[in-house]
Amino acid sequence: MPQNCLGKIRSYYARLSEKEKKIADYILDSPEKIIHNTINEVAEDLNVADATVFRFCKRIGFKGYQAMKIALASEIFEPIQQIHEEIKEDDTEKTVAVKIFQSNIRALENTLQILDGPSIQKAVDLLLQADRVEFYGTGGSNVIAMDAFHKFVRTGIKAFAFIDSHFQLMSASQLGEKDVAVVISHSGTNKDTINILRTAQKNGAKTIGITSYPKSPIGQNVDVALFTSSEETEFRSEALSSRIGQLSLIDALYVNMIIRNKEKAKNSLDKVREAISNTRM
Repeated sequence: MPQNCLGKIRSYYARLSEKEKKIADYILDSPEKIIHNTINEVAEDLNVADATVFRFCKRIGFKGYQAMKIALASEIFEPIQQIHEEIKEDDTEKTVAVKIFQSNIRALENTLQILDGPSIQKAVDLLLQADRVEFYGTGGSNVIAMDAFHKFVRTGIKAFAFIDSHFQLMSASQLGEKDVAVVISHSGTNKDTINILRTAQKNGAKTIGITSYPKSPIGQNVDVALFTSSEETEFRSEALSSRIGQLSLIDALYVNMIIRNKEKAKNSLDKVREAISNTRM
């Protein structure tokens, strides 16, 4: 699987030093410059040492500057990727479906590339220690929050989610120091969700964020940030594509919770199955 250089940079951004962020911004703003410049030229442009640029490359998972350049070139100039991405108005229904599936697969592959093991572990630790877990999101992200509630209510922890943003805000105001708020926002800049996050934090709750933008207010202001990677096309928004990664992150947290809390989860699952058994023919 090719390494997703830009995705890795976005994922690591919140944890970079100021000098490293300077390099990250340079690459994100003008990736083509990196492809055509030497490490000395980049260092000179940014007024940093060559060694700083080299350490940055290592920090985001590459063996060195040249390895990062190769990955970046392949990411930017991959014509096959663009062919698969582009949906045309005269495409058949089957062709559109195939391209959507390919786009979803790539969104998962890119998200997998930037998945951070320690962050997943820390998020699971917070969830296991929580007295109460609430999932927040508005618009399309609320669908993800409700899906998370549907799963986590089976783990034996007290899990909640609300559709109405005012209900979410009121509920966040009742959280305490032993509770966890999971905020979901593709852009990380949704005003309602940021307000909910601040309310939860004001009351001492621990926070987990799921977003596609490390530099966003949500990406930078939660206790644990988990990132997804997605791309926008003419007929499909970036936010729609990010949903696949968000759902997969929720699934990963849920299964880790089941494994780490096996006995309690088994009892809870048995109760849920018994409760809903009478609803089936």
